[in-house]
Amino acid sequence: MPIIRVELLEGRTVEQKREFAEVVTREGARILRCTPEAINVVFAPVAREDWAVAGKLASDPK
Repeated sequence: MPIIRVELLEGRTVEQKREFAEVVTREGARILRCTPEAINVVFAPVAREDWAVAGKLASDPK
């Protein structure tokens, strides 16, 4: 049973996550040659103050 964990900044809509899960499930099942029912997608939202890129917090002003 493949588990696909997606870490992303908070703020995505339910519709965005739904579409992402559908596409990743379909393509994951195709590539891994398993049924869509075997694919699990877990969204792990991360607060902007807990994510940094190039030494800058995502919550810092740009």
